[in-house]
Amino acid sequence: MCSLQYVSTHRDQLVSTLTGWSMDKYESLLDYLISWDALSWEEHGDANVVGHPLSKLARRLLDLFRGKGNESAKCLIEFICRIERGEHFVPDVCSAYQKKLKCTISAQSQFLSTYDGGENFYLENIYTESILELSKGSNVSEHQQSSQSPLELQDIVNAYGVINENADTILILGDAGSGKSTLLQHIHHLWADGKALQNYAFVFPFSCRSLCCLVKQVSLKSLLFEHCCWPDHLQEEIFQFILANPKKVLFTFDGFDEFKFNFTDDNKHCSPMDPTSIENTVFNLVQGNLMKDSVKVVTSRPDAVTVVLRRHVKKELILKGFSEEGMEMFMNKHHSDAEISKKIISLVKANSSIHGLCHIPVFCWIVSKCHKELIIKGCSSPHTMTDMYILTLQHFLLHAAPASKHSENILKKTASSINRLGKLAFWGLCHELYVFSHQQILESNIAEEDLTLGFLVLSKSFSVNVRLPMQHYEFLHITFQCFFAALYITVSDDVSSSSLQHLFSWTTNSTNDSFVQRIPHICVQRCWQKENEIMLQTIEKHNLQITANFVSGLFSQKLYDLLDESWQSKKLPSKCATIKRCLSKGIKKHFKSIPPAVPGEKKAMHAMPQFVWLIKCIYEMQDRKLAKSSVKGLEVDHFKITYCGIGPSECAALAFVLKHLKNPIGIQLDHNSVGDNGIEQLIPCLHLCQALYLRDNNISDKGICNLLEQALHWQHFQKIALFNNKLTDNCTSSFANLLRHKQNFLALRLGNNCITDAGAEILAEGLKENHSIQFLGLWGNQVGDAGAQAIAEALFDNKSLIWLSLVGNNIGSIGGKALAVLLQRNTSLEELCLEENKLQDNDAILLAQSIKKNSTLRTLKLSNNPLGEQGISAFAEALHHNTTITAIWLKGIRFTSDMVQNIGYLDPRLSLDG
Repeated sequence: MCSLQYVSTHRDQLVSTLTGWSMDKYESLLDYLISWDALSWEEHGDANVVGHPLSKLARRLLDLFRGKGNESAKCLIEFICRIERGEHFVPDVCSAYQKKLKCTISAQSQFLSTYDGGENFYLENIYTESILELSKGSNVSEHQQSSQSPLELQDIVNAYGVINENADTILILGDAGSGKSTLLQHIHHLWADGKALQNYAFVFPFSCRSLCCLVKQVSLKSLLFEHCCWPDHLQEEIFQFILANPKKVLFTFDGFDEFKFNFTDDNKHCSPMDPTSIENTVFNLVQGNLMKDSVKVVTSRPDAVTVVLRRHVKKELILKGFSEEGMEMFMNKHHSDAEISKKIISLVKANSSIHGLCHIPVFCWIVSKCHKELIIKGCSSPHTMTDMYILTLQHFLLHAAPASKHSENILKKTASSINRLGKLAFWGLCHELYVFSHQQILESNIAEEDLTLGFLVLSKSFSVNVRLPMQHYEFLHITFQCFFAALYITVSDDVSSSSLQHLFSWTTNSTNDSFVQRIPHICVQRCWQKENEIMLQTIEKHNLQITANFVSGLFSQKLYDLLDESWQSKKLPSKCATIKRCLSKGIKKHFKSIPPAVPGEKKAMHAMPQFVWLIKCIYEMQDRKLAKSSVKGLEVDHFKITYCGIGPSECAALAFVLKHLKNPIGIQLDHNSVGDNGIEQLIPCLHLCQALYLRDNNISDKGICNLLEQALHWQHFQKIALFNNKLTDNCTSSFANLLRHKQNFLALRLGNNCITDAGAEILAEGLKENHSIQFLGLWGNQVGDAGAQAIAEALFDNKSLIWLSLVGNNIGSIGGKALAVLLQRNTSLEELCLEENKLQDNDAILLAQSIKKNSTLRTLKLSNNPLGEQGISAFAEALHHNTTITAIWLKGIRFTSDMVQNIGYLDPRLSLDG
């Protein structure tokens, strides 16, 4: 069907569509038609009569097209379709600039460079999605989060998970190497190629690393046009369109943690034309003082985000690295030889230490890069992050010197180059410098041979500019800068042994709510061409943590011997002793801060992120004697580490230390990122675990089934809480098997998962054979009537259960009837929770009759069920015959004064609204 015929046959539909538009949209349609000569100015007047309703104007416009050609009608239809798809109209004055901007961004984003800059891949062929989740502070319920599919690209900018409607800034958090920059590059590429986010007319990408280098003042206009994309014509008109249409504009700021200026909202700057400092311009964009209602997507490492910045955050997301499938996909995409990728994946899965690291993209790249050393040459498998980076260092050095034999000590041969790179890296961290000018490279005595090693690469944050022939350099990743700084601290005799203690001493800087590590006494002789010792300033907190992890790892016995042979530093032994003393002292300091147990409760330790960091340092050292002595004084019954960003690598570190505990302990890791991989890492210490709490940790059937298989052999294991994860019916047979074989098991909590009636029936088979279970929680699943009936029947003759929750499980009359029988027959149950189901008056009558015969039940919760007067009356009457019940909860049920009169006396144990 031709376009002109379509306008005629679909007239009513088109009129209806246009009538639903705003007047602004309709006028933009007329402007567009004029710009394409599909409408004359005279016709524009006929189709836009002041005072006429939009429905009448739409009909007059379509009447005009009866006498026009097919091309004009096509123009009309295409614009209407674009608007209906959510695309924004860009006037002709801006279309050329938009096209140039898209071409520029497409060229910059279509290739993904490897970290070392050695290879370029087409982004769309190589891009691997990472796990993206809402932060814990979002206003989305845990049940919604657990039941939703993984977040997609559009979820970044839509209304889902908004925590502050009045803010404009979307914050994406992720640890170093988690793929934040690649995610933004993917967003840029999709927009530039017209494949996503087309509701934004303009996208302006910025790197905070490069913005830090801007010295002269900038205005909003100069920031957009001089530092992103220059309009060839009509600059003022384009800028005015941008200012007038902020909702059509998307800004991205990558690496906000590398913006060396402390965020503040004290200095207001609202003029888009007047220049100010770069930090003031960016900060006021983030706050909304500039370009209010435009969207700003900001990436950062979590520790760099201050309370002040969070005031201006609309939505907060967390990038958690690769899933198991994502890791495999990454390897397959980076190796055209399927056999090679298969071998790498098998190697990763066979080595739990490597497996625990490879959810982070940068470690996947290291394994991919060094696969020959790992597979073909059979070098000893790495266990720690430091091992991985040493392996990468040796790989680069051997490839830079192909004549070298694999058996010779390549570190010793290139020690001078490593020293120079290490000194530069350390100096950069101390001054919050991550990009180095050509002049700084020369002043630090970096030789050409040092550059050829491949660790210092041309900065991706700076485009090649013919007016600025001097290049900028950066380490191929921030973690490599920290690694080289750690090497320098470890092997350089310019760094004293006593100064290392300041790597592990924390101080709080109250300014701007930022938490930084000061190193007031790490004195470096002849640093940066100065003969006398100088006082270094600060290292940003997260970079210091990474550096300290590497320093600890370099003192593992295996690497200590390698460094001693390569550098023969006189201070290595004393530095090693200092590190061990600092770590042991730091751990014991945390133990001393544990408050005494509250009478009647277990003694608990709530670990803070600093404690986890110290544990990671001990793990990097791989010193079992130090791990054992560190927890020697830990005498607690419950170990709590919540909201600490615990991932697989942290789980491996915790297991390395906690497995040396002497007494059984409860471990609570709620609200972290443990996942299936982390479960695998934790297993070595869980034989001592009495109770394990893993709420909201993205755990699936695979991970929990692996744990439960091992748990059959754990003598002390009695409780597990797994609500708000990704569990399905496929794991219920493992739970049933656990219940059959562990007759000392006390509590199973599986709320807010995806268990249906089929899973509940399997679980019920295990419950029939268990004689110890006291607490069973299945709230927020989908067990329905069949599942509730199976659970109830399995518990008819149970003598141990005291608490059962089936809240929010779509249970109706069939399930209600079975539960009523349960109350008649069971003689141990004290609390039954059935809120938010579909139980009606007939079900309430059956439950009330059962209560009359029950002498153990204390609490019955039925709030938010569709009960009426008959049901409430039945419970009121049942309480006359039962003196053991303390409360029947009936909240959320409509209760009128007429119902009170009809029912008569209401027992105060009936908890009602109103």
